[in-house]
Amino acid sequence: MKALVLSGGSGMRLRPFSHSMAKQLMPIANRPVLEYVLANIRALGVTEIGIIVGDRAQEIIDFAGDGSRFGARVTYIHQERPLGLAHCVLLARPFLGDDDFVMYLGDNMLPQGVADIAEDFAARRPDAQVLVHKVADPRAFGVVELDVEGRVERLVEKPEEPRSDLGLIGVYFFTPAVHEAVASIEPSARGELEITDAVQWLVARGADVRASEYGGYWKDTGRAEDVLDCNRRLLESLEPRIAGEVGADCVVDGAVVVEAGARVVRSRIEGPVIVGADSIIEDSHIGPRTSIGRGCVLRRAGVAGSIVLDNASVSGLAGLHDSIIGRNASVSASARPRLVIGDDARVEIPA
Repeated sequence: MKALVLSGGSGMRLRPFSHSMAKQLMPIANRPVLEYVLANIRALGVTEIGIIVGDRAQEIIDFAGDGSRFGARVTYIHQERPLGLAHCVLLARPFLGDDDFVMYLGDNMLPQGVADIAEDFAARRPDAQVLVHKVADPRAFGVVELDVEGRVERLVEKPEEPRSDLGLIGVYFFTPAVHEAVASIEPSARGELEITDAVQWLVARGADVRASEYGGYWKDTGRAEDVLDCNRRLLESLEPRIAGEVGADCVVDGAVVVEAGARVVRSRIEGPVIVGADSIIEDSHIGPRTSIGRGCVLRRAGVAGSIVLDNASVSGLAGLHDSIIGRNASVSASARPRLVIGDDARVEIPA
């Protein structure tokens, strides 16, 4: 089996962060989303991984390299513009050949992995096996309808009146049968080749298409709110580790990681919290459910339920909650507030 990872999207919903980084590299508990994706794929025993890249290709390449540090071999496949998930399969045909493969969206988080579903696919080897999850608003998803025996009966992309609450999530297992399907469908109304239409093409021709309901935690990290939710969830399983310097005048409660080179002085940290390498925390109250990146400086700060990305600084500001502070950003208190806000930013301040 091979793997096809889709990392070419522009990440419009994650702006302003996606203006300056590939959305698949947004850190969750101080690790990029794409790192979790690649780890889940390697857990399946897959070593041949194709990664679809777009405008931010170099950032993805710089991160994943040739794949050797993940125990894999990575092939990069360029998609000049986003023309749909099925279009990615078309582009990847030379890489995929006639092998079975798992297709994995590079911004989807499934911390419990998909090993059991991969085993089921390998044992029964249907033409396609899709992962579904019960969703609150099926109108925002590709929706799967099942027959009485649990086989896929119909797929509808973002239906106005859903007949099921089972939404497609970002992992699909395919045999080579999918290649005829993606070559046979037409672009949707939005001008893209939809993987939903390709799977429906298989269903309509009597192919064996199955669905597996994913019971673990799943999150599409395409929005800031989802990134924060996922960060909080992953921190719940944090194992405490103090490799940096924590002063005797500090209070550290719960699961806290202080990485090598980090320094905590006259501060209180309520876990779960990660403090990245070479960061400085002084006279501050951090946590719970907060990730501090590498090289950050927090002085006289109060931060909880938040993500502070690498080399950012927060000073003289208490009560910062449920926030994401971008790389190299500076947030500070002032008698005369001053804002320098980029495109698509969102700021909430007391009235």
